[in-house]
Amino acid sequence: MQIAVVGPGRLGATLALLWGRAGHAVRLVGRDDPVGACDVAVLTVPDRAIAPCALRVPPGPVVLHTSGATDLTPLRPRSGVGSLHPLMTFPGVDVAVPALEGVGAAVDGDTDAVRVAEELARCLGMVPFRVDGSRALYHASAVVAGNFATVLLAVAGDVLARASGVSSGDARRLLAPLALTSLRNAVADPGAALTGPVARGDEAVILGHEAALMGVDAVDELALYRVMTTLARRLRADFDPSGRRGDGHD
Repeated sequence: MQIAVVGPGRLGATLALLWGRAGHAVRLVGRDDPVGACDVAVLTVPDRAIAPCALRVPPGPVVLHTSGATDLTPLRPRSGVGSLHPLMTFPGVDVAVPALEGVGAAVDGDTDAVRVAEELARCLGMVPFRVDGSRALYHASAVVAGNFATVLLAVAGDVLARASGVSSGDARRLLAPLALTSLRNAVADPGAALTGPVARGDEAVILGHEAALMGVDAVDELALYRVMTTLARRLRADFDPSGRRGDGHD
């Protein structure tokens, strides 16, 4: 396909590179530039720029945006429109080009647009799926899994650095195997994968953690610890080590 990727930022530059490797004819277009003739225009721009960028696409091509939180309203009343949102982080081609095999891709839109979006997803190894419920709720889940996982590792690294004297960067590298293994284990069953003081019901250790955070005036970190402990307790309450799910009577 002749693909115009509008908005050569981190996502746009990465998708252009990968679609080019997959055999498509791809060109990058600035968000303020005319798009020109193409089979599909992919708008990899901030949500507020989707509507004005769509106006620069000539009649004919399928138009897809890559926003996770936005529906198709900014592309209407035009027909042949849709969306393609990869469930992956894109730090930029100068940092890392992600492997997309098996990565989910949320698609939506008119029939032809969905067909094109699914084809563009599958040619990179992604698995397309539809979001029938709240788009904002869907995107919130992606933010929790992606952005907040980054925040958690950063916070954990800073706390370890305070305790050990190693740099925050070295602390993150030391914690990464633990974090990555925990995430892999949690895919099948988070309750079964939960370890640590909450899983053991060791309240003394939890109180000790809270006291240590208070002792270094880590107010925000303490608030985060308490919220995550509450959610971990919910997981523990729903899981019975015998393999049965708790029903509130155990």
